[in-house]
Amino acid sequence: MPIVQIEMLEGRTVEQKRLLAQKLTEVIAEVLNCPPTAVSIIMRDMERHNYATGGKLKADQ
Repeated sequence: MPIVQIEMLEGRTVEQKRLLAQKLTEVIAEVLNCPPTAVSIIMRDMERHNYATGGKLKADQ
């Protein structure tokens, strides 16, 4: 039972997330030879003030 966790900055639409879940599930099921129903995907949206690179918040860039 593969479980994939994705953390990304907020702003993606429900349609984008739906397509991402569909495509990832297809690839994971194919590569791991498991049924698509065995694949779980957890998506977490991060607010831009909760993520920093190079010492700067994404909200400030």
